[in-house]
Amino acid sequence: MISLKTKLVALSATALFATTAAAEMPKTSDGFPERPITMIVPFGAGGGSDQVARAMAAAIESVSDASVMVVNKPGGGGLSAVPDFMSAPSDGYTVFMHLDMAVASHAAGDLNLNPGKDWQPLGIAQLTFSQLYVRSDETRFSNWQELVDYAQENPGEVTLANVGASTTMEGVNLQLLEESAGIDFRVVGFDKPSERYASLVGGHVDVLLEQPGDIRPFLDGGQMKPVLTLLQDRPAAFSDVPSLADLGADFVPLMRYRGFFTHRDAPEERFSWLAEAVRQGFETEAFQEFNKKKFMDVVESYRSPSDAETLIDESITTYKTVFQKLN
Repeated sequence: MISLKTKLVALSATALFATTAAAEMPKTSDGFPERPITMIVPFGAGGGSDQVARAMAAAIESVSDASVMVVNKPGGGGLSAVPDFMSAPSDGYTVFMHLDMAVASHAAGDLNLNPGKDWQPLGIAQLTFSQLYVRSDETRFSNWQELVDYAQENPGEVTLANVGASTTMEGVNLQLLEESAGIDFRVVGFDKPSERYASLVGGHVDVLLEQPGDIRPFLDGGQMKPVLTLLQDRPAAFSDVPSLADLGADFVPLMRYRGFFTHRDAPEERFSWLAEAVRQGFETEAFQEFNKKKFMDVVESYRSPSDAETLIDESITTYKTVFQKLN
């Protein structure tokens, strides 16, 4: 957990930065940052994680005189970049962008580091939900109930594009949904998001499980349509799409979130500067507009460092419970 000293430093820094919000953020007492900050992204260029990292990097640069260099290090389902981050100096000049996948990996035992304890969260900048999509011209089923009826009448026939691993947020949500609805999809795993989207549009699979912001171009272009929202209640943006409450489902779906971290033993004043830079960056008009285009304003996305720790702790508990339940 963040120490009392750290919290006091963060509070005093926030008070100072609040008075200078209209101007550039002041440097720390030791002149940080004096050189570019490296932001490591554990996924390839162009994906959702890369997009939010670059949007935040630009936002941080807009509220300070800092320079932020985004470096993509894809591989291993987001885990290959962990050694690069951990081996970097703990001087605040290295920031790690990661998402709930790291939390799921820790809960599954694939990552021995706890993102909320061994890394120091700077804040969560995106929090969103998943939906199930079909092609807009699909004739066998045009809504959720028709999809359920078809899947029950044709066991194992309906194919669904998803990430490869069953221990991810998407994989866990899918297992919970199948159990609740009494259906069984034939899952086709794709590592690359673009391949998942193309498989649905091209008719190679029947259903896609994804977050709305990542496939918005296909929604706007009329190529896909949502048939189920994995939230308890219908959000205003998708008021005509059934949610879990409409199904009478009794499970709480896991959420996708993307956040930023630095080393746990980074200098406290530098940690406070970085955390405040993420907060101010999140509040910029440009980043808010970016999140809005991604439907990241449907659920309040920002989480402070302490709230991020709480979210991660709760997620780890949920993942472990679900993993045990689903074996």
